[in-house]
Parts: sequence; C-alpha cells; structure tokens
Amino acid sequence: MVKSLQFVVFKIGKELFGVGIDSIREIVRVPEVTEVPDAPHFLDGVINLRGRIVPVVDLRKRLGIQYADKTKATRVLITENSGSMVGLLVDAASEVIRIQPDAVEEPPEMITAIGVEYITAVAKLNERLIILLDIKKILNVGEMKKIAALQRPEIAQKAEPLQAA
Repeated sequence: MVKSLQFVVFKIGKELFGVGIDSIREIVRVPEVTEVPDAPHFLDGVINLRGRIVPVVDLRKRLGIQYADKTKATRVLITENSGSMVGLLVDAASEVIRIQPDAVEEPPEMITAIGVEYITAVAKLNERLIILLDIKKILNVGEMKKIAALQRPEIAQKAEPLQAA
C-alpha cells in the first residue's frame, strides 16, 4: 500500500498552496506585528510568540503576488527552519489534506525554467490544483541568516545584507 502525503493547505489570493505538515509547528491568528527598520521588503516584521521573537515573512510579497489587506481569515504559519522559527503570513489556512503520491506531478518545465525553485510539485485533488512549496527554499541561506539575526544578535555579525529581489 502506498502511503499518502499530508499537507497544510493555505490560500494566497485565489490560489491554493501546500507545504508538508512536518514543516508547520502551529497556525496562529495574526498578532500585533512590529515592523523592523531596513528589513527585506518581504519581511512583515516580528511577533512575540509566547516569549519568542519570531520574524514574519509575507508570502504574498515573497512570491510576487499582488498586495491585499489582512482579513479575519489571515493566519501565520509557524515553521522551523534550521533551528529558527519563522512565521509565514498567508491569506487563510484552509485544511490539512492527504494526497496520494500518484496525484502529485512535477511542476511544468516553464515554471522551473524561470527560477521558481521553491515550487516542488503540483497536486491534483478533485477539481483543485494545489501548488506545493518547499519552505526551506522559499528563503535562501543569506535571507535566513539576516532573518535569524532578528532572533539572535550573535548571528547579526555573520549576516550579509540582502539584495533587492
């Protein structure tokens, strides 16, 4: 028997995206976000999550999707990447789903050719298409160091300035 894969599905605009459930620690309502001066354009700011400072990346900005106001449905997906917690701001977190491996296809060649390396696959679920993302690739190593510096000052000396995307 082939094991199904579990994904957390969320919306950005009209599109559905998914990340492996093992990438997500929790999903929270959007708390007060503190802006950070000179931060990368896609960094919404930082939040206090039970005493931990967590940077919040606006996935709309990171993925180049047109801006929209936050709503009651807006959520922050709390992820952990190399020991650092990072929040991902999404329009809505809709569900956790199981997808059979045969419903997952490689992304079309045109998508991978334009450098969208964080799209790992496209899943077909009934009439819906879900774009599957690799959380670790959404932020490159240099970006992660700069964001991690917001949590741990000792990393700040090692972080290199980000280039505009």
